[in-house]
Amino acid sequence: MDVSVVGIRLASGVVTPLVRKLFRQEGAGAGLVDRPHRISSYVAWREKRGLDAADLRGLADRLVEEALRAPGERPLPPGEEAGVAAALAATLHALGDLTLSDVEAVRLGPRAFARQLRAAAPHPGLSRDAELFHSRLVDLACLHILNFFTQRSTFVASTLVEQSRLHAETIAKVDELLTRVPRQDGRDSAFEARYLDYLARRHSALTIFGLDLQPGSSRWPLDAAYVSLEVTAAPGTPAEALPAAPYSLPADRLLDEHPRVLLRGEAGSGKTTLIQWLALSAARDHGDGLVPYVLPLRTLTRHGERLPAPREFLAGSPLAGEAPEGWEGRVLRDGRALLLVDGIDEIPAAERDRARDWLAALITAYPGNRWLVTSRPSAVRPDWLRDEDFTEVTLAPMTRANVRAFIERWHSAADHAPPEYGEQLLDAVARKPDLARLATNPLLCGMICALHRERRGFLPTGRKELYAAALSMLLHRRDRERGLRLPDLAEEPQLQLLQRLAYWLIRNGRTEMDRSRAEALIADALPAVPAARVLGDAPEVFAHFLERTGLLRAPTEDTVEFVHRTFQDFLGARAALDEGGLGELTGHAEDDQWEDVIRMAVAQGRPRERTEIIRALLDRGPDRSVLLAYASLQYAAELTPALRAEAEAAVRHLLPPRSIDQAQELGRTGPLVLELLADPAEASEEEALMAVAAAGETLSDLAVPYLAGFRDTQSPAVHHALVSLWGRFDAREYAREVIEHLRHDPHALQVLRDGQADALHAFTRPPGLIVRGAVSVRALSALCSRVQVVSLGLHDLEELTDLDFLRGQEALEVLEVNRCHGLTDVTALHGLPMRVARLSMSVPGLHEAIASWPRLRSLELYSPHPWSARDLAPGAELESLILGTASVQIPGLGRHTGLRILNLGHGWRPAGPADWAELSRLDRLEELAVSDEVLASLVEHLRLPSLRTLRLYGEEPMAPGLEERLARRFPETEVESFYTVYEQ
Repeated sequence: MDVSVVGIRLASGVVTPLVRKLFRQEGAGAGLVDRPHRISSYVAWREKRGLDAADLRGLADRLVEEALRAPGERPLPPGEEAGVAAALAATLHALGDLTLSDVEAVRLGPRAFARQLRAAAPHPGLSRDAELFHSRLVDLACLHILNFFTQRSTFVASTLVEQSRLHAETIAKVDELLTRVPRQDGRDSAFEARYLDYLARRHSALTIFGLDLQPGSSRWPLDAAYVSLEVTAAPGTPAEALPAAPYSLPADRLLDEHPRVLLRGEAGSGKTTLIQWLALSAARDHGDGLVPYVLPLRTLTRHGERLPAPREFLAGSPLAGEAPEGWEGRVLRDGRALLLVDGIDEIPAAERDRARDWLAALITAYPGNRWLVTSRPSAVRPDWLRDEDFTEVTLAPMTRANVRAFIERWHSAADHAPPEYGEQLLDAVARKPDLARLATNPLLCGMICALHRERRGFLPTGRKELYAAALSMLLHRRDRERGLRLPDLAEEPQLQLLQRLAYWLIRNGRTEMDRSRAEALIADALPAVPAARVLGDAPEVFAHFLERTGLLRAPTEDTVEFVHRTFQDFLGARAALDEGGLGELTGHAEDDQWEDVIRMAVAQGRPRERTEIIRALLDRGPDRSVLLAYASLQYAAELTPALRAEAEAAVRHLLPPRSIDQAQELGRTGPLVLELLADPAEASEEEALMAVAAAGETLSDLAVPYLAGFRDTQSPAVHHALVSLWGRFDAREYAREVIEHLRHDPHALQVLRDGQADALHAFTRPPGLIVRGAVSVRALSALCSRVQVVSLGLHDLEELTDLDFLRGQEALEVLEVNRCHGLTDVTALHGLPMRVARLSMSVPGLHEAIASWPRLRSLELYSPHPWSARDLAPGAELESLILGTASVQIPGLGRHTGLRILNLGHGWRPAGPADWAELSRLDRLEELAVSDEVLASLVEHLRLPSLRTLRLYGEEPMAPGLEERLARRFPETEVESFYTVYEQ
């Protein structure tokens, strides 16, 4: 509902009789006096005559009832009618307190008069929608009250007649307008429903590379296709090392944890598919009210236009121009927008600062919305959006479990693929390291699946060969097998034309061009490629590429782009070699958009060209160029031994890496780098940290034995780095070689899949595990039956109904349960040796289980049930207590004299001075959080000389003098505000 434009459709015949009852009947005579009457002399409840309080409330009830009965969308949620009526009665009662004369009131006009009446009345204390509805009712009543005055006051006759006419006309016009014009909120709701339906249909299917479906079904349902990948925290400094456990989570749950995210990922890693999935999920499940806007920067800036204002967010959509005026702004102001900004790396580097300013301006103007911005890893610096409070994460490469799921789903969708092909491919990926290393993102996985089926089980072994084979397959697309009569055109002429398009895009820093530009480039090249004329002139050749090859696609009617940036870079490198533009290639070595182009030029070049490229990169000098030269060695099938040795020696000068970013960039050059990294037996803590970061980025099974060399580390940072890499390698092998032999047992080991749970068997001491949504109850139960754990986090396990697998966990001291909504039975928690519990659940019997923990030291509890300090076990001695419960009873809390942190939640109110006396017994309390509504009472009664931090729920300014009293009472205490409040 747009609260700025709500109207109330009531005819004058309904309102006027109700308003007349507010005032006393006039006596006989004309009422001609020498001065106007005060309004207070008119009201019916003065001098105990006429209306009493009950009558006034009855009139207010009637007015609310009539307003809700009027046609149109209901203006407030059910259950709030009584509150509005009570507030309206209180406001109308304030008529008796006004000192205005009737003439002064009429001269003010209805709006100003309504403002004065509301100011004289107590604050209504209603919800946002209810307060607006109440305000509109007051406005309507004031309009009719003034009209009533013009009919009975002592105006001069001419003034009386004129004002009566004007106000009667105003009322009639307002009534007519509100009857005839649909409400804005109704138009908003109707358009929003249509827009979300369009988004759900627009993003409900995915074109997966190389997959030919049945006729009429050329796109793959996203529900069947989507494989949830993981994201990890983007490290900023060496001390941060590799991703912290809280940041390793499924990508599609990313915005549940962080409202603003900069997501980095390599080409083909699934960034755009993730955006499509988030848009589809928000459009289908509109329970949280989120409205997604998908903003591909390559499209929005293809002509160098300025980035869009909110009213232009739908530019290019078929619904552009249909939205009610200002709808986008209202969604943003309400904090309901999900802004999915795709492809910072796909606009020229010179325009990226302008894009950041555009983002910052929108966030400043419309705080409270959710943002996801995507980019290639090196396109923008690590702190590019840090000032805007963005969390930076990296889309992790596909794990073996991801690859298996993708291959299985791909073959399920490919109805005509022989059933054994899927198993053959899974076996090939498991046995061939080179192939497994290629299958790191959805694009490459799709190509591998398609080529495996195309070649009946035989696959190319290198990246260059894989791309070349994929292009060959796409340029034919089985048209001959389908019996289509098309001109016979070899691959080479098609590649010659397509590479012109690719190179133009690369040179101009774009991924998208106008259709007219593409046709012009083809027309210019056709005289040199006469074989392609078999297809016709430039428009016909372009249409063939767009409609038959699958290499090009049209995001809008007048634009075109390659189906993926990988093909653009591969073909662009081919064009650069043909044109002899090696100097231009190496001249862009520091430009992230040219990195893959240079690698693919080395892969496709002749020995002399490879030598020239790598020599030029080494001679340029910057670290980035040297690393690029080294990374290109794996693509150089033939290279002089001396130059290869020189490139390896140049990289050694960069060792050990000086930052995590540099270490990871080094690791991406491939498993060859393992030979150059520090010896685990001799490395310092800093060198070990960098070496682990680099080895983790190689994604090669060869890295596992190397990483196992660090398992005896005494460094917590290196220990944590090793734990966080588990998901990047074979779960069973990494667990057997690294995880189960760590000197310090892991305390934040993420278990994200059944395969990981099944891989864990033997630990010297109980580990700490964090188990998330994709793990089945079967796998979790089996894990807990063979492994004792010291801490356990259970998150998003929807199928979990009980905790019986915890029976017998005699070492469990720390438990966290969050978003396990299916839980109904927690009896297994009784008697566990719990010291720390963080629980968010509404399960009967939970408080009784907590009462059975005599060793409890820290409790964080979110529950709709009341909580009492007397429910704690007699032996429990709390040091930290954080509550978000329906109510809190604190008698008995004073015995926990070791309590240092106490958060009573936003809803707690003291029962009286005794509660403050109870809290004053906590003579070691350092941090307290309460509602700002109890602050005055706190200052008067609380005695806590140890208090150093006072946190307040609410943002209302302190009453005059209260801040000074607070400072006198707690001179060493810092006061802070909570900006988010736990809601029951």
